[in-house]
Amino acid sequence: MIEVTGVVYEYLAYLQSVRGCSQRTLESYGNDLSRYANYCANHGICPGSAAAYEVQKFIADLSAEGMAAVSINRCLSSIRGFYRWQVRFNKRADNPCVNLRNVKTPVKLPGVLWENEMASFASLPETSGILWPQRDKALILTMYSAGLRISEVVSLSMENINKAAFNEAKITGKGGKQRYVFFGDEAREAITEYLPGRAARLKMTGNDDKKGALFISRKGQPLSIPGVRWIISRYAQKSGILKNIHPHSLRHSFATHMVNAGCDVRIVQEMLGHSSLSTTQRYAHVNIEGMKKVYGKAHPHARKTRNSV
Repeated sequence: MIEVTGVVYEYLAYLQSVRGCSQRTLESYGNDLSRYANYCANHGICPGSAAAYEVQKFIADLSAEGMAAVSINRCLSSIRGFYRWQVRFNKRADNPCVNLRNVKTPVKLPGVLWENEMASFASLPETSGILWPQRDKALILTMYSAGLRISEVVSLSMENINKAAFNEAKITGKGGKQRYVFFGDEAREAITEYLPGRAARLKMTGNDDKKGALFISRKGQPLSIPGVRWIISRYAQKSGILKNIHPHSLRHSFATHMVNAGCDVRIVQEMLGHSSLSTTQRYAHVNIEGMKKVYGKAHPHARKTRNSV
């Protein structure tokens, strides 16, 4: 078991120092490989010489335990990477996972707030009078307007934003990839209205870090991921919308509305910071009326022209 753990740590060190993986990615790989290492130890298997059927049996056991298909596939991906590393550095001759297929996952469309629901949800901070209305409206509209992940919005700083117009920002997303995101008029106005209160809060709490996090708590500290989840959940309870609203719903809604309006999926891919186009294509569940409108505007023969003959 000590030897197995040592090999796993060696691989994780490689991912960190050579591949530059984030701490969150390292934790995910570490959890998956520790689970696999424990399984091997309990079944008298040496991971260095494990056969394909033994890895397959491990995957089957995860499924029997009720683990979600997405989590199983992530675990299998971690094991594949581990063996690729071993083969590359001559620690074993072959990768037993080469021919192992992912577990089939049910196609799930992401939860979405439609445009009227989104407008209603974004107006809640002003009408409900709870928490910090100016901050919360700016937070909701920023996440929706730019399609931000929750980790991206909490790391958004004043330094990242175009201060001349508050219409764009440079952010660092998954895998350390940087991209530019854009804010619409409503988000810009909400940010502008929030900033004086932010400055006053920083002064009151003795925190003069003017270049720090855009969104802060009442204590003048950067908003945390749990903090954003709690804020969104409070407004979700007030909304009366019969959907499971969470921070990622705003990102899903952004992507769906963009695709429904006729935006090229590849452009949406860039805006979301997706590595794979297939990830973005989940949002192409446009409604029929939306497709008809786009077709009518785009196709040269969609509208009948009258010729005077």
